[in-house]
Amino acid sequence: MKLRLRRMGKYLQVFLIGIQNTLVYRVNFLFRAAVGLVPLTGTLYLWKAVYAGKAEGGDIAGYLLSQMISYYMLTTLVDAFTAVAEDDWQIAADIKDGHISQFLVRPINYLGYRFALYLSGRSVYTVVALLPVGIFLFALREHLVWPVSPGAAVAFVSSVILAGLLQFLIACTMALLAFWVVDVSTFIFIQFAFEYIASGHLFPIDILPLWASRLLMLTPYPYLLYFPVGLYLGRITGPALWQGLATQAAWVIGGFLLLRWVWSRGIRRYSAVGG
Repeated sequence: MKLRLRRMGKYLQVFLIGIQNTLVYRVNFLFRAAVGLVPLTGTLYLWKAVYAGKAEGGDIAGYLLSQMISYYMLTTLVDAFTAVAEDDWQIAADIKDGHISQFLVRPINYLGYRFALYLSGRSVYTVVALLPVGIFLFALREHLVWPVSPGAAVAFVSSVILAGLLQFLIACTMALLAFWVVDVSTFIFIQFAFEYIASGHLFPIDILPLWASRLLMLTPYPYLLYFPVGLYLGRITGPALWQGLATQAAWVIGGFLLLRWVWSRGIRRYSAVGG
């Protein structure tokens, strides 16, 4: 028990150091969060123009205007809570520059170390982003909707936590390709472009044809944004809610196992070439 607490203490220390280091960039985070609202504003005005051409109370794929605006605001919040900033680039750089060698001879798990830094970065960014995002939410308060039920709110929070874990696992796995290739930027950019569409960041994926949305739901990406927001808005209820949470949890477990496998293979190759 004491040994386990001592191990957890190491990662808590990493988390706290990460908080201190990240606070240096708090002004950058503030501007990043504020500037990030500019394209969101354009998107919302675009949807308002689309709905203006419909009869009062008209919907698009079951979304009323207030629900569509809430969808994009919620994706912004979930993204602030869970998005990987530069963790994947830093992991790839550690491998490429050989900095990862120091973790192989120390009693600390590198992936646990990176996860602690991910949590610290998200914590600081979320707190800093509350100001501009809060002002934006207040300005659009007449269009925002509340969770359809307390159960939906609980499911939403649970799903956001799982989405954060899944986001980190996907980013880490992509970054570990640096064990085999010199430049992973192409893979990261391709993965990001696909994620931007398949996660529901660009638009709700259930406005697509049924075959397309079902195909995307076979990937882990909708569980990063679309699924948590769908729970909040009450578009995913009943058996679909529990099945979705189970599927999301399964993706997290599968992602963790894949990450461990890629890590073990990568370290084996790294050591074999004298890393």
